[in-house]
Amino acid sequence: MKLFRVRALAVGGAMIVACQNASDARASRAANTAKASSRDSVPAFTVPAQCARGSVPVPKKASPAQVALAPRTHADSARRAREDSLHMSGASGDSVREVGAWRDSIPGSHAGAPSAATSADTARSAAARPAGPKSAKAARADSIARVRAKLHADSLAAIALQTDSAATHRLPGSLFPGCRVVAYYGNPMSKRMGILGEIKPDSMLARLAKQAAAYAAVDSTRPVLPALELIATVAQAGPGRSGLYRARMPDTLIDRVMGWAEAHHYLVILDIQTGRSTMAAEMVPLMKYLARPYVHLALDPEFSIGTKKIPGKVIGRIDAADVNAVSSVLAQLVDSLKLPPKMLIVHRFTRPMLSNHEKIRLDPRVQIVIDMDGFGAPHLKYGSYKAYVHDRPVQFAGFKVFYKNDKPMLTPQQVLELDPVPLFIMYQ
Repeated sequence: MKLFRVRALAVGGAMIVACQNASDARASRAANTAKASSRDSVPAFTVPAQCARGSVPVPKKASPAQVALAPRTHADSARRAREDSLHMSGASGDSVREVGAWRDSIPGSHAGAPSAATSADTARSAAARPAGPKSAKAARADSIARVRAKLHADSLAAIALQTDSAATHRLPGSLFPGCRVVAYYGNPMSKRMGILGEIKPDSMLARLAKQAAAYAAVDSTRPVLPALELIATVAQAGPGRSGLYRARMPDTLIDRVMGWAEAHHYLVILDIQTGRSTMAAEMVPLMKYLARPYVHLALDPEFSIGTKKIPGKVIGRIDAADVNAVSSVLAQLVDSLKLPPKMLIVHRFTRPMLSNHEKIRLDPRVQIVIDMDGFGAPHLKYGSYKAYVHDRPVQFAGFKVFYKNDKPMLTPQQVLELDPVPLFIMYQ
């Protein structure tokens, strides 16, 4: 038996495959005919102007919990890495997921500073201190402080460069960096795939509004935009009629979620789990929805498993070239329909899930978020966030919180103390 199996909640199979049966297909075709004209008349979604004008947030000082959980020595870091690599957290009795499988030997990635320049000055001043007799413990602490300051300065500099350079200037309607998105994830056909389908719609929407307000209370300078992330293509444990180990959700289901979002002026994110299909193929039936100004896209590399493997048996992966291809399609859509920039989210909880991150091309028409998707205890989430977001910056930072599997669950204040500060937070 393998060390891990991927979320059974997302590849349960039978119930989701059932949504592709003939009756749903007929209902979807009927709905398409009846609503063809209404789709073209959906009111535009207005993004606050402050979103595009805002600045990249600077993390606050690390919380006591983060400091306490940070490894103090190389030996401690190595021990933590071994523990994390074997740590398994389960969503249910038959579903486990590996998180925090890698951590480097540099402790304390979460200590904040007012700016990159101040951090760099701190590092220089520490290095310039006159040498004097020091205990081994003091010398080690001083060395760690210098490395920590340099890592922090480098991280802020890299993010600022990629976010604010001339090549990625902000267009009107950009969501980041002046706004924050708080999303609920899942599928109405399953209570096991996330909060979006776990409770009744009215209760779910009210809870999302309350959750978004909690982030606005911590950071009152940044508007918070609620969003619904619907898994629109669901990976399957069986081949299905298509043989591609994925099920496309019918338009009737997608339209239902769209209606919830439109009624509350929320964003919508359509999530793709490709199975043995391709991202290009799975984008085709979603293009009519992506043409709406408030609809965005997410990629789930966990379920991108090529043409021979089975979702749930292995953890999938994608490359920068895959992200660039999807980004190019979205950019063309933005140009052709004069839409506000699209958000493109890439979920990640292992290093191999996204290769060549430094080759991802940035484009002002598409704002890319790398979302740390692992669950578990706080120290595991901190380590994973450092490994997959802090140490491998692309553009904007995202962080996922699990209502059931994060024990204890981080508070909004703790989430906003991460470095870099997440502008996208998802709840599952």
